[in-house]
Parts: sequence; C-alpha cells; structure tokens
Amino acid sequence: MSDVAELTAELVRRRSITPDDAGCQALLAQRLQRAGFRCEHLRYGDVSNLWAAHGQGDPVLVFLGHTDVVPSGPEEVWTSPPFTPAIRDGKLYGRGAADMKSGVAAMTIALERFVIEHPRHRGSVALLLTSDEEGPTNLDGVRRVAQHFRETGQRIAWCVVGEPSSKERLGDLIRVGRRGSLSGTLTVRGVQGHVAYPEKALNPIHALAPALAELVATSWDDGNEDFPPTSFQISNLNAGTGALNVIPGSLVAHFNFRFGTASRAEDLRDRTEAILKKHRVDYSIEWNLSGEPFLSPANGKLRETVIAVCRELCGVEPEQSTGGGTSDGRFIAPLGAEVLELGPVNASIHKIDEHVAIDDLQRLPGLYQTICERLL
Repeated sequence: MSDVAELTAELVRRRSITPDDAGCQALLAQRLQRAGFRCEHLRYGDVSNLWAAHGQGDPVLVFLGHTDVVPSGPEEVWTSPPFTPAIRDGKLYGRGAADMKSGVAAMTIALERFVIEHPRHRGSVALLLTSDEEGPTNLDGVRRVAQHFRETGQRIAWCVVGEPSSKERLGDLIRVGRRGSLSGTLTVRGVQGHVAYPEKALNPIHALAPALAELVATSWDDGNEDFPPTSFQISNLNAGTGALNVIPGSLVAHFNFRFGTASRAEDLRDRTEAILKKHRVDYSIEWNLSGEPFLSPANGKLRETVIAVCRELCGVEPEQSTGGGTSDGRFIAPLGAEVLELGPVNASIHKIDEHVAIDDLQRLPGLYQTICERLL
C-alpha cells in the first residue's frame, strides 16, 4: 500500500467512536513532530484536540479534521469487520474510511511533504484535529478550541476542512459555505385529566396544534443566491402517559431551523415565539444555536485557489455548494477565516461498508499540498 493508504488503514484500526480518540492524534503528532511541527494537545473533558503548527506569523493556513467516527452498527452485517481495514475492488473499507480518516491521513502527509520541500515557507501552516465532531453537542471540540484561539490571539486566514465533499468524482463538489443551525426544545404546559371530562383539563396537544400548523406553513425567507430558503422541521413530538383515557399534562417538541444569510437567528427566535404567543400557548423554549451560517467570498483567495486546483489536478469544474448539514468550519469562520471544504466522495459515509476509492486516496495529498504551495 502507499503511505497515505497505510496511514488511513492504521487510523481505521483505532476504534475511535466519539469522543474517544483511541490514540489517533498521538500517532499523527509523532509523525508531524518528526517533520518539525510544534504539537499542542488540548484536552477538554473527554475530548482530545490536536494543534500542530509549522512556521511563524501570518498568513496562517489551517487544515481541519476529526479523528472520531460514528458507531458501526451491527458488525456482523459488514462484509469485513468495520475496524479491520480491508482492500477490495480498488477500495479501502472500514468505519471512518471516508468520514474522515482518509482526509486526515491525506492532510497529514501533505503537510509533511510540504514542509520538507519548503522548510522556509512564508507564514504558518497547521493541522487542527478533534475527537468530538460526530457528537451531539461539540462543546469540547473545535468550538472550545476556537474560544482558546480567541483568548490567545491565534489568527487564521484560511481553513481547509477535509470533510468528504465530493459526489461522484474527487473534486467535483466543494463546500464554499454552510447553513446555520438553530434548535429549540419547546415545552407546552397543559392540565392532565380524564378524556371523558375535557372541560376539567387542558390538552397541550390541542393547544399547540394551531400554532404548529402556522409554524410549518410559514415562509421564513426566500433564501438568496448563496443559500436556499430557511427550513423549519419538527424532529420529535412527545406527549401522553401511554394510557388511552388520560389527557396529557404537558408536551415536548424538538425542532430545528437550517438557515442561510437571508435570516438571523435572533429574528427566527422572535418570530417563533410571536406565533406561539399569538395562539396563546402556555410554553417555554430552550434555544441552542449550534452554528451561524458562513460563506467563503466568491473572489476569496482560498476559493479561487481550490477551484483552480480541482480543475488542474482532478480535471473537473467543481460545483460550489452550501448544502448539507454542518461542519466544524462553523467554529473557525467567526475567527475571520475564509473556510472551504474539500475531501473524498461522500456516498458511503455513516453507512455499512463505508469505503474510499484507493485512486482518490492516492491523489488527495497532492491536492492539499498544492493548495499549501499556492497560498504559502
């Protein structure tokens, strides 16, 4: 196997289910230290974060990734064990092969090669890794590291996220931005009672229904040339005791907004609560803004560089997308960085028999190294 395939396989062998890093970052830090990188392990709670930097001063180019993976599900339904890397039909199989241990391995090798070939490069180049990207809260991963950077004055000009962005061919899609994510936990208060005596109770399901209908039907914005219209989705709705003859005393609903730059989180919160008050719902809401939308400017140096590299090395005109969910880039963009995502094909991520094409894996370090050379 090539060096990047071997390193990817070595990472796949480590059962690094969120937030357990399982030794991935220590392995990578050892390699990068041998190449002259200064490595700092930032441990917050159960989460491991690695900051490895080379060079001095500005501009700072950061490669961002995660070493944690989602659970494999039932291992017996995998063609080969999920944490035993296997090569079949030109593909490397294993949990995390695409999301995103191949990207992490490729970024590491690209950085090693870059500093060996350009030991006196201008500015700084760095790798930032976390073991808390796939978790539900991301409190102690890149979100916490970004706060550390604010406190220490660490600046970042450009950030390449190695998430699997491609659709069918390496480089055919790059993420030039991401939507924001605003979630709410809504509790509606009622009065429990017997279904035969509704006049002595207050059904929170009935109380919420008109407001819920309006929330679902509302057009929150029209989107813009960079982002689609804001979407509102109810993900969970729970009420009742399980008995058929009891009116529940409360209801809990979980919902989410995915929004672009046409709306602000503050306005979405205000409009939601105005609708609930309009329908006289007795409620409380816990809000969680897990990330603001971000967008790499169309004429940005990083965006222009990555598009040119995809054209030249992959032979494709990359689609420039802001779709999909969220990524840890949302925590780096507010630091003033231009953020963009480029990685392998994402068709198998989080699935049984997750895999990455060996041919794509071989080419990926070259893409990342060329980005380094063009910028620094």
